[in-house]
Amino acid sequence: MEKLLEEYEGKLPKKVIDDIRGYLGELNKTQLKKVLEKAVEEYESMRIQPGEAVGLVGAQSVGEPGTQMTLNTFHFAGVSEMNVTMGLPRIIEVLDASKTISTPMMEVYLQKPYSLGKDIKDIATNIKETILEEAVDEISVDISKLSIEVIPNSDRMNVLNLSIQKISKLINENTKGFSVKTGTDKITVSPRGKNDGLNEVFKMKEKLKTLYISGIKGIKQVLPVKRGDEFVIVTSGTNLKEVIKKDYVDPYRTFSNDVHEIKNVLGIEAARQTIINELTNIMDVQGLDVDVRHILLIADMMCATGSLMGITRYGVVSRKSSVLARASFETPIKHVITASLMGDTDPLRSVIENVMINQPVPLGTGLTKLVAKDQ
Repeated sequence: MEKLLEEYEGKLPKKVIDDIRGYLGELNKTQLKKVLEKAVEEYESMRIQPGEAVGLVGAQSVGEPGTQMTLNTFHFAGVSEMNVTMGLPRIIEVLDASKTISTPMMEVYLQKPYSLGKDIKDIATNIKETILEEAVDEISVDISKLSIEVIPNSDRMNVLNLSIQKISKLINENTKGFSVKTGTDKITVSPRGKNDGLNEVFKMKEKLKTLYISGIKGIKQVLPVKRGDEFVIVTSGTNLKEVIKKDYVDPYRTFSNDVHEIKNVLGIEAARQTIINELTNIMDVQGLDVDVRHILLIADMMCATGSLMGITRYGVVSRKSSVLARASFETPIKHVITASLMGDTDPLRSVIENVMINQPVPLGTGLTKLVAKDQ
């Protein structure tokens, strides 16, 4: 049986053979041969013909359903700050390879036994970025003494594994020109200079409110969610590099929806897979049926050079060898003038430039050329 499968290794993709291998116990040799022959027939019928305009078909196949997309945002119940951009705005972000996305988020998968719910609230709290305002009862200004009084919340500090001394040290490191005194139940921050007025004290108070004290920077909100038999922590904000360093985090499944962050942390192949996953997910949520091969082609085009390029005039379009193709997208005058000054030539190898000058495009029957030998 295995020998028969090996004969088809060059004829079928490895994944198809592996899928068929899973049914070996249910098939005899004759049935297996029929299944393999049918699989080859189906596979061959699905392959594109030489000269097929895959780019045009892919663009049409994604663009047409794109016109039916809604401008929606998914909202996580119970957490007002946690929204996820979906639909058309999200697909534009992905295809443009935007460096700043509207709702950056992560899905943090955990190692056992934490994935089963053990200490899930403590883990979520330790991942979330905590600022001073969230760990204290009060930050007030004493006008008579020109000082700031910080009164910590003992319960909150215990959850965060913080002490009043550690908070005092963090305040001292981030308040130049101010002296910090630590009491048993409060921290007093006073200006050192005699000329420092009330205005400076109030400015320092506002600065102290947003002082980072624990957690992972960039993770603004966390929400433990049960997916099947395990818990996953959904975050608002991303910091993939720091999150996957944690012992309780599963680094192989944890991901961010920021394609540039994935590329910088995990590499261009991971970024390509993220583009595929994001586009597929958007289509599925919208109830649109788009063949994954069109999405694969787009992802390959965006990552082909080893860097991440958007489908924009600064990205994929700027890499086109044809001057006319670049000019047909945006800013035509700029491209034509630049090409004239540089003495560029156009090889006329693609569709757009041949359509523009009214000659047959190199696709299908137009792909073949007749060569005559000169006697």
